[in-house]
Amino acid sequence: MNNISNQPPKGTSDWLPEEFAIRLYIFKTWIKVCQSYGFDRYLTPLFENADIYRAKSGEDVGVKELMLLTDRAGREFALRPEMTPSVTRLVSRIFDKYPKPLRLFSVANFIRNEKPQRGRNREFWQLNCDIFGSSSLEADKEILQLAIDIMLAFKAPKDSFVLSLNHRKLVDDLLSLANIQPEARIPVIRLMDKWNKLKEEELETAFKDLNVSSNSYKMIETFMKSQHLSDIAKFLPKLKDSQGFKEIDEIISSMIDTEYSTWVRFNSQVIRGLDYYDGIIFEIFDKHPDNRRAMFGGGRYNGLAEIFGQKSFPAVGFAPGDETTKLFLESWGLLESIERPGKYYFPLLSNDLKIPFNLLLKKLRKDKNIEAGLEEQKINKALSYANAKKVDKVIIMGEEEYKNKEYKIKDMETGKEETFKV
Repeated sequence: MNNISNQPPKGTSDWLPEEFAIRLYIFKTWIKVCQSYGFDRYLTPLFENADIYRAKSGEDVGVKELMLLTDRAGREFALRPEMTPSVTRLVSRIFDKYPKPLRLFSVANFIRNEKPQRGRNREFWQLNCDIFGSSSLEADKEILQLAIDIMLAFKAPKDSFVLSLNHRKLVDDLLSLANIQPEARIPVIRLMDKWNKLKEEELETAFKDLNVSSNSYKMIETFMKSQHLSDIAKFLPKLKDSQGFKEIDEIISSMIDTEYSTWVRFNSQVIRGLDYYDGIIFEIFDKHPDNRRAMFGGGRYNGLAEIFGQKSFPAVGFAPGDETTKLFLESWGLLESIERPGKYYFPLLSNDLKIPFNLLLKKLRKDKNIEAGLEEQKINKALSYANAKKVDKVIIMGEEEYKNKEYKIKDMETGKEETFKV
């Protein structure tokens, strides 16, 4: 029998203690900010009926990237590639029983059968934040502010990121203005979502293949190259009457009043490829020159509950991932500021002291993180071990200390020792 590889599956990774400390810092920061906004935590199963992703998650996430499995009864499931369909399913069951709005968040892992690349793994972790039951623009504003506050909680420097904002209703009104037929709209939107990934001639050919006329293409091109709402108003004036245009304008004005405007910009090229968005859409963009990329995004998706045979209800949310967050922190030198709990090592310096050793260990563990020696060690060997483990402090209680009813704590960085009574 051939030896089985000890490497993790492609697109996944093992987290050793140093790596886990970084991820835990990310998770704790997410949780702290969400709870400060009054959000409650939930969790759904790791796998769902595959059809809930096929229905609305788009051709990539909902088709190509599904990791499928079949149970003994022949039912087909998929490991969750995203949370939005799952939490919508959950909320559709309880919506009538709970006071609205529901503010919910989760931190969970996901699986996508995609090609691993920088910032994208097959297994990844995400925070998902959603508000259900409010169609008010104030809910949209709160979600946008929450996304910004999460970034600021990581001590993001000035001008290190931007929230790029668009609106699906504005996009829909553009497509109506361009005479794009209803059956062609989803393929056109998906193509618009890839605008920066394709060359100009590739875009022209792809739109032509969708039977989009040259005049319609030029109108879409004008929209996609607009950098401000004023550009839309100037070159596509009929879109000023769009609900999407008006809501973006109101949101940006509100962000000025609440001192969030530094981070918010209209961006016509934010389209979001998922099929369920029907209101605001946005992405947080990392502006570091070595890591210029969309970190995460979200938007409003009021109609998704219909796939479960339920009456639709308003919903808006977003989902940052652990990998892109880590890249942001690395790029801007923000990992050095992570506070790690002090770690102690308490070696067993004499087998004759096992009982007092364990009694003191029990007492000190009430407010300290202590690794205990499992076998008798000489002090020099214990200190060498502590250095190798990068332990902050070593607790010393040998025969002499025990005789004097005391113990010492040695700081491994400074070498300073303090003496305490048992």
